[in-house]
Amino acid sequence: MRVVGQGPAKDHSRSEANEPGQFLERQFSNKAGSRPYKLYVPSTHRPPAALVVMLHGCTQSPDDFAAGTRMNTVAEEHGFLVAYPAQIASANNAKCWNWFNAGDQVRDGGEPSLIAGITREVMNKHGIDPRRVYVAGMSAGGAAAAILGDAYPDLYAAIGVHSGLACGAASDLPSGFAAMRSGGTPPARRVTAAGGRLVPTIVFHGTRDSTVHPSNADAVVAQRMKAANLSVSVEQSRVPGGHAYRRVRHADAAGKTMLEQWHVDDGGHAWSGGSTAGTYTDPLGPDASREMVRFFLEHLHPAG
Repeated sequence: MRVVGQGPAKDHSRSEANEPGQFLERQFSNKAGSRPYKLYVPSTHRPPAALVVMLHGCTQSPDDFAAGTRMNTVAEEHGFLVAYPAQIASANNAKCWNWFNAGDQVRDGGEPSLIAGITREVMNKHGIDPRRVYVAGMSAGGAAAAILGDAYPDLYAAIGVHSGLACGAASDLPSGFAAMRSGGTPPARRVTAAGGRLVPTIVFHGTRDSTVHPSNADAVVAQRMKAANLSVSVEQSRVPGGHAYRRVRHADAAGKTMLEQWHVDDGGHAWSGGSTAGTYTDPLGPDASREMVRFFLEHLHPAG
């Protein structure tokens, strides 16, 4: 299944040299299979550090996604590590995460177990603070991030979903395409799968996304909201020389933002505020990488 269209080829051979940290190649295997991943260890790394797991979209790679999101640059500024699991063509010929397969939506099975396994491996080997572990993704990767937030609320403190879909929005290939066209209807059981804990979530979506319908962003937020009583505030602004946007915050009784949704006006199926060094990016949008990191670092895992 292809969730993003074919983009222009990019040369990422220089991307690693642009940052002072280390961009390491690694491999992880368990009973579900094996996946390569890349790990950015910033020069500013001092354990115990935070970890952000970044899940690319279809046809992309860890190098492409790192270049487009500039997450390694943000990692240098804050001292956190970034893991980039890679989907393989033998699992999906367009290198999409298989978010639409029922078997890839469950804890300790399929692709969620591989991504969680990579997360735990990095935690164990690099002195990661278990209170500050986060996962985000774009398109198919965003849908996979939503699944991980549902399947592993004990592992991830918060999640980011960019141009993605809600957990359980589809159960097979036909329903996956249907959800992409018009939005899915996630089953009610997914709402409480996190064991009662509301996993803080930040969502970005372009209002002119013709690949994954913008209503899917609303479904991600609605699915989380059913688990909590939150107050709502709305802010409207514009990036200088770029897109207007609407930011909706859902706060708990203490005033802490638990859900945050960014509607990027005229934005398409692209990482908001990203760099043209990578595919599927929109430099005119608000900076999704920095806003996600800001949101993540506001949230510590309560069980840490």
